[in-house]
Amino acid sequence: MSAISQQPPSYPDVGPLPAYKDQQDDINSFGKKSDPETGLEKTATIEEGSEKYNRLGWKRLTICLIVEAIALGSLSVPSAFAAVGMVAGVLLTVGLGLVAIYTSYVVGQVKMKHPSVEHYSDAVRLIWGRFGYELTGAMFVIFLVLLVGSHALTGTIAFINIVDKEHICALAWSVVSAIILLLLSLPPSFAEFAILGYIDFISIMVAIFVTIISTGVQASNKPGGLAAVNWSVWPPEDVTFHSAFLSTTNIIFAYSFAICQFSFMSEMHTPKDYVKSIWALGLIEIFIYTLTGSLIYAFVGADVKSPALLSAGTTVSRIAFGIALPVIFISGSINGTVVGRYLTDRIFTNSPIRYINSVKGWTWWVSLLTFVTVIAWVIAEAIPFFNALLGLLSALFISGFTFYFPALFWFQLIKEGKWYEGWKNICLSILNAIVFCMGLIILGCGAYASVQDIINQYAGGQEKAPRSPFTCDSAAYT
Repeated sequence: MSAISQQPPSYPDVGPLPAYKDQQDDINSFGKKSDPETGLEKTATIEEGSEKYNRLGWKRLTICLIVEAIALGSLSVPSAFAAVGMVAGVLLTVGLGLVAIYTSYVVGQVKMKHPSVEHYSDAVRLIWGRFGYELTGAMFVIFLVLLVGSHALTGTIAFINIVDKEHICALAWSVVSAIILLLLSLPPSFAEFAILGYIDFISIMVAIFVTIISTGVQASNKPGGLAAVNWSVWPPEDVTFHSAFLSTTNIIFAYSFAICQFSFMSEMHTPKDYVKSIWALGLIEIFIYTLTGSLIYAFVGADVKSPALLSAGTTVSRIAFGIALPVIFISGSINGTVVGRYLTDRIFTNSPIRYINSVKGWTWWVSLLTFVTVIAWVIAEAIPFFNALLGLLSALFISGFTFYFPALFWFQLIKEGKWYEGWKNICLSILNAIVFCMGLIILGCGAYASVQDIINQYAGGQEKAPRSPFTCDSAAYT
């Protein structure tokens, strides 16, 4: 017993208790004072990164979806109304909007049921395995990179119209557009990017408002006033299936916000709130597209241009392009950000680099986005029929991302029990079967219309021939 009660020797110079306390402080501070050999520094980086990428609420999610979905393309809707008539235009705009809300709801259900899904390809992997994962990943990257290129071209057109000096080489404006897209895509967190989204939304709303007011005033001042405008309730008699469907794709692709939804939802701190976001976005889109399409078509008539602000007159058009510059570049840059996040998450799955909160992380992030932007710019400038190519790939890819993939998700990942068990399963099975068929129709008919459009361009079937690659001629872009 005396041996047990004996006090241990004292070592004041070593101080074991203070040393132990320091180690506890290191653990409690998640590595802020840690010894690199303990691995706590890496833990701290991951913890801090997780917090940084878990701050997206439903309001900011709505803003991110608005940035990704509503761009200058919304001013292409009036030309679709001109091709199919007022009644069909309104029905298509409202109907496709409701379908997009539903398929986006299904996408959110998949994310809620499978929280590990971070991007669209992860969800497809659940139903198609590794093949679906690689295929959808390639579709995802290619399409978003081309969207970046499309906005670079749109920015070039905007600058050319605003400055109105044909002696300035168009490539100069193109490079400026690419640089702006790169700089705006640098915020790696969507919660941070959403701040730009408020500017984006105000920009497109003011541009639309200016275009509507201007075209309305012009129509009122013409002989005969608004009654003399040659718009039609029904499709024009000379409309062809090819031209009508090609114009309709402007409406279809305007609702393609589901493609980035998985990526955005991965940052939500309360994922179940996504329902509020998709309803808010869907109703806003339906309202904007229906109002824009019907009013501008009624004010301009069958000769409405795409985008419609080109029909607002030279001076107002220049003003409207200036107002629309933020939406052109912010909506384009978010596509680069999403691509960057997808590639970073895939390449650095288990590395703190993916959180972009270190020198290595930022070096990788800036280098990657620079590479993506340069590739997008080169493709957009090198391919004379780039817009037609984008339309073709939109038909091939958006038909899946917005229509038949969500329908397949419901059948294979969401549905509980047999399709004929209960009225709910029966109704939803019929609805998703219809959505799936819509996707296949858009896939086939959209591809046909886009290919025919490319053929017509080179056969001289359009007013304007394709521009030359990397041309300095400003007139070729307008």
